[in-house]
Amino acid sequence: MTNATGNRQHQAGVHRQVVEIVASCTLYDESYLLPDSHFEADLGIDSVILESVLASVNEHFALPAPLTAGPATIGELVDAVTQALGGAAVGLTDLHAVAPEDGDDLLEKVVAAAQRHTQYQRHQLVPDADFESELGIDSVVLTAIIADVTRALGLGDGVMDSVTATSLRGLVTELRSAQERKTPADRVPSVDLAPSSMPEAGTGPAKDIPEWDGRSMKDFVEERSRDLFAKARSFGTYLRRREAEQLYWYGMPLHSRCGNRAVIFDELVGREREFLMFASNNYLGLANHPKVIEAVCDATRTYGATHTGSRFIGGTNILHKELERRLAAFKQRPACIVYPGGYAANLGAISALVKSYDTLVVDRLNHMSIVDGARLSGGIRKIYQHNDMADLERILKRADDRSGGRLVVADGVFSMHGDICDLPEIVRLAKEYDARIMIDDAHATGVLGERGSGTTEHFGLKGEVDLELGTMSKALAGMGGFVVGDEAVIEYLRFYSNSYVFAANIPAGVAAGLIASIDVIESEPERITELWSNIRLLRSQLADAGFDLDNTQSAILPIVIGDERKAMEMGRAVRARGLYCQTVVFPGVPLGDARLRVSVTSEHTRDDLENAAGIFVEAAREVGVLPSAA
Repeated sequence: MTNATGNRQHQAGVHRQVVEIVASCTLYDESYLLPDSHFEADLGIDSVILESVLASVNEHFALPAPLTAGPATIGELVDAVTQALGGAAVGLTDLHAVAPEDGDDLLEKVVAAAQRHTQYQRHQLVPDADFESELGIDSVVLTAIIADVTRALGLGDGVMDSVTATSLRGLVTELRSAQERKTPADRVPSVDLAPSSMPEAGTGPAKDIPEWDGRSMKDFVEERSRDLFAKARSFGTYLRRREAEQLYWYGMPLHSRCGNRAVIFDELVGREREFLMFASNNYLGLANHPKVIEAVCDATRTYGATHTGSRFIGGTNILHKELERRLAAFKQRPACIVYPGGYAANLGAISALVKSYDTLVVDRLNHMSIVDGARLSGGIRKIYQHNDMADLERILKRADDRSGGRLVVADGVFSMHGDICDLPEIVRLAKEYDARIMIDDAHATGVLGERGSGTTEHFGLKGEVDLELGTMSKALAGMGGFVVGDEAVIEYLRFYSNSYVFAANIPAGVAAGLIASIDVIESEPERITELWSNIRLLRSQLADAGFDLDNTQSAILPIVIGDERKAMEMGRAVRARGLYCQTVVFPGVPLGDARLRVSVTSEHTRDDLENAAGIFVEAAREVGVLPSAA
């Protein structure tokens, strides 16, 4: 082989691997990444993402002199890497050596689609790796991958609902079988989907609307068209039908305070109605406490409606500092950072701490803010089966040889299921496998523990969890999110959490109300006692009636139904009887796990709870969730 030929092969090998690294960091299809593609003008790669690309390139090629900002195109980056390597033969692992087998075009398509929808490089997508526990691919991401491939193969959308594969190779097997079953006449052309051809609601008589079309919100996640808004029109038709059937009533406006009862404008019947309220997270009734309301009003009059800036630039009020001090003391941790919301806290904390070379290990049923924080971080995500500590240990053991850090994240109380994480085992395993822990106490703060300080108090593990996160829009009766932990970590988050640095924070009036809420929790512990008395009473009545309450151990009582249609029909029957609770369907829970979510507060009276139990039983018998009284 001549030197010229060797150099060309060397250059081609570098080019291929650089393109795959850029694709993994940006989720671009490799076909878009041309040699003259400009990072900013053509690809929208900003300086932050470019730093991630360069870091991955430096690590992958083990460059003697790390690259810094400079290359502006794919070609320039390849040239820079080649020059840094000094023309030496690339002795690194060839990514294609562990990629799809030669000649398996379908596996190539599947892996390429997986690469687009995850942040993995090609060599990380081992065909036999488990989707959840090894690749961290959840049902939403898997839906997108399958939609890409079925579209490319012209198989149509119906294939998505029948997939049961747990690995890329298994997915290939099922898709190949679907290909073989399809005749040429059955194939769907691989073209952009047209907007829904279903008639708009209201354009014809009611008899033209089918009684049940069998679709769920999942059917609109991956609808594709050259018109970006086509999916919105299709979903709008679906939504109006559900509303016409009085099965969807999300977002109806309150016309009163939200206590044990609330006046709501029922948009489906066009009038105000008073409901028994079991859809509120106001667990301790503090949203209506006179001291809290007075504190909000006084501080707003003193400091104004808002502070008009981020915490770094003119947006820090003395009340923010005091709130952080009080939250840290309440949680018995050294320091606290307050974010604009609980969602922002998870996004900011996870993405600031976890990077592409780190591993994030999460419970399968964690809140969506944790899922989105994981995606934003670019870290290697592993999913363990819900509260399955053997599965968690298996994942931690397999990740033990990685050079990066490990963070285990779990809800304290799982928001749609009401059960509590197995914190003692999480702590034990994290110590054994040198991992850090973050617990999201959104639904545990004010509920668990004698003082209401959350999951660590409940288990007697104060100081054993690295970071405790919470939201202040539930038991604390305000707005915002927070993280408590060691001072050095909290200060790092202040400078590296984008959702803190680049966002305005909660107004001073809200901060004052939150401080007052902490005062009330500490001075009126009987509120927590009353809450738990109410929880036990309603839980007992619902269980005695024969409802499946999952494994709830909190103020959230799920009435598990499973079938989405049946759950919505029971929700409708409950609402018709004057009780307001949440009907939870996809994406709040997976398909087949639909439920009613009942939230208990300290403000509910015994009559409220007994009336509620009676309403649930009557509604369940009406729609067949429970057998009739006869």
